[in-house]
Amino acid sequence: MNNVESKMSLKEKWDELVAQNPKTRIRAAANQLGVSELDLLSLKVGDTVTRLNPDFKAFLEETEKLGYVMALTRNESVVHERKGVYANFSYNPHASLFVNEDIDLRLFMGPWKYIYAEEVEAKDSVKRSFQIFDKSGDAIHKIYLTPKSDVDAFNLIKNRFKADDQSQGEIVEARPEPKERGELPSTEEIENFKEEWRNLKDTHDFFGMINKYKLSRVQALENAPDEYHAKKVENEALRKALELASEAETPIMVFVGNKGSIQIHTGEVKNIVEFGTWINVMDPAFNLHANMEDIDQTWIVRKPTEDGIVTSIEVFDKDENLIVTLFGKRKPGIPELKEWQELVEKI
Repeated sequence: MNNVESKMSLKEKWDELVAQNPKTRIRAAANQLGVSELDLLSLKVGDTVTRLNPDFKAFLEETEKLGYVMALTRNESVVHERKGVYANFSYNPHASLFVNEDIDLRLFMGPWKYIYAEEVEAKDSVKRSFQIFDKSGDAIHKIYLTPKSDVDAFNLIKNRFKADDQSQGEIVEARPEPKERGELPSTEEIENFKEEWRNLKDTHDFFGMINKYKLSRVQALENAPDEYHAKKVENEALRKALELASEAETPIMVFVGNKGSIQIHTGEVKNIVEFGTWINVMDPAFNLHANMEDIDQTWIVRKPTEDGIVTSIEVFDKDENLIVTLFGKRKPGIPELKEWQELVEKI
């Protein structure tokens, strides 16, 4: 916000909204008020919120000290929550990693701009979190403390990175417009693209390959080589895959991301619950919340690797953003689970 009057005006609107519906979450309130989540959160600076210096590398190096926490990455349609410890940090300014069985993250730090700490009184406790935002004020990643977390470590980290400026409000940039599809490359280049797909050795090379040919991900799937037949399926595939995986106790991998973070769950999913338009996984260490109403396209995709075919279920919204991806549980050097292949055949 640019001045005190606009801050007060927005705060009054937010207070009125919450008074009418006390259960309104901050992200939903921001959408209703036509502002970013950070626009609202930053109005609590000096009260329940502390602005931190955005020294992201140093901050991430400290997160393991928090102990057992909940990591949250989301986009507009899907929320991924995974409990564990932020261990095995590997820094790269383009793609940093936390790699372990619980907290498994790929962090693309180019869009990162702000860090805030929040401490909110609950019934019998205080809800503490660190929250990272992009330049438009949209949340990229959040870390929530659990009853098993180290509160002293939280306070030490908060105080170490506390910014000198603790004024209310934040000036954020307008969100960029959704990217439009580019024109397809020439027929010859499409054929070259198909040949590169046939010769893939690692699924991680796929992103670079589609960028090379200036294709959106959906354009790439539409132009897959025939023998790998990327196949468009009904949008109920996500629900069905989760239910089948639960019934068969098939371990899967669930990827959810935004432009600054990809979060991965590896393991079984057990308690599948529907609530309104949302399909949810409600397990002790892993929660997933996916708004089925937002799904516009779903694809089954097969790619060759040195370990054999790797099969994914890829889910897109109306702007062709990839909002959630499912794989069978696997590691490099190990072929894809037959149980996962059989599950996909049922969809």
